[in-house]
Amino acid sequence: MFKNISILGSTGSIGTQALDVASKLNLNIRALTAYSNIDLLEQQIRKFRPSIASVFSEEKAAELKLRVADTPTKILPGMDGLIAAAVCNEAEMVLNSVVGMVGLTPTLSAIKAGKHIALANKETLVAGGKLVMDAVKEYGVNMYPVDSEHSAIFQCLQGMNEKKELKRLILTASGGPFFGKTVDELKDVTVEQALNHPNWSMGAKITIDSASMMNKGLEIIEASWLFDMPASKIDVLVHRESVVHSLIEFVDNSVIAQLGVPDMRIPIQYAITYPSRYESPVKQLDLADFASLTFGKPDYETFTCLSACKRAIELGGTAPAIANGANEVANKLFRDGKIKFLEIGELVTSALDNLKINEIITVDDVINADKNARQYVIDTVN
Repeated sequence: MFKNISILGSTGSIGTQALDVASKLNLNIRALTAYSNIDLLEQQIRKFRPSIASVFSEEKAAELKLRVADTPTKILPGMDGLIAAAVCNEAEMVLNSVVGMVGLTPTLSAIKAGKHIALANKETLVAGGKLVMDAVKEYGVNMYPVDSEHSAIFQCLQGMNEKKELKRLILTASGGPFFGKTVDELKDVTVEQALNHPNWSMGAKITIDSASMMNKGLEIIEASWLFDMPASKIDVLVHRESVVHSLIEFVDNSVIAQLGVPDMRIPIQYAITYPSRYESPVKQLDLADFASLTFGKPDYETFTCLSACKRAIELGGTAPAIANGANEVANKLFRDGKIKFLEIGELVTSALDNLKINEIITVDDVINADKNARQYVIDTVN
C-alpha cells in the first residue's frame, strides 16, 4: 500500500471519494489540486494538511492563499502548480482524476519524477498513450487503473498465467440514459436528460460522454494501451445494472468477471493498496437483491462516438488525440446549448475524416493534434 499520495482533481467526484478512502486507510495526503472550487479545497486543506495545494485559476489561487494563510500549505496557481503537485517529493503515488487533456503533462511529469500513477484521467492515455506507456517503462514506475472497467480487467488479469492465454477483453457499459433509443428519438434530447445517468454519480462532462457512449469509446483506447491489446480484441457489452464491471476471456473460452456494487471507492482503494486488499466502506454485493442481470450489444450506428473511437485507435498516431479533442469541445458546446446531442458524434467523426493524422514523437505532436481538433469543431459550428 502507498501511504503518501497526491490527488490531482481532489474536489471532483473521484477526488472526493479518493479522500474518503484515504481517511479510512490513514494515508498521508501530500498534495491536492482543484480547478476552481476553493471552498471545498479549503476544507480539504484544513483536514488533510498537504504540503502543496494548487488551483488552476490564478485568481482563485490568490484568494485561497489568503484564506489558508494560517496553515503550512503552499498554494500554487495554474499548470505550474498542477505539475508541482504531481512531482511533490513526499508522495509515492499520484492519483490523477482531473478532467480532460490538461491531465497529460502532469502525468508525464509525475512518471519522470518516479511516482507511481493511479489513473482516472482517461485523456492521458487516449491522447498520449504511446508517450505515457513508454515513460512508464523507461522510469520503472507502475500504473494502476482507477476506472471501474479497467480496474475490473486489471483484477481479472490476476488469474492469468501467461499473456498468450488471453483471448479478449470485454468492457461493460451501462448504456447511459439513452440505451435503446433510435436516432429519431435522440434528435432533440436535452442536456438535463443526458445528465440523468441511471447508475453512477459523475461530473457533467463525463456524464454526457456516457450518454453519447464516447466514454466507452475512450475506454477502448485506454484499455488498448493499458493492457497492450489491439482494438480488435476489445469488445463492449451493455450491462444496465452496472454490477459486472468488466470481463476477460481466455483462449479456452472460459470467462472471468469482476463484480461489485457501482461504487468507485473499490477501484480507487485497490489501485492504492495493490496487491493487498483491505476492508472497504463500500456496501456488500448481494446478488439476491437483483431480479436479473441483463446483457446486450451496443448500437454502433446510433452512438457514432463509439464507432469513431474504435476507428481512431485503429488509425493510430494522433487520431485518438483528434477524436478526444473534438469531443471535449463538442461536449461543452452541447452542455452550453449551442449544438444538438447527435452533433457530438458527427463532429468527432468529421474531425477524424478531415484532419491530418501524424505520428506521435513528442508531447507537442499530441498537443498540436488536440488544438487542431478543437479549432476544427469551433470553426465547423460557427
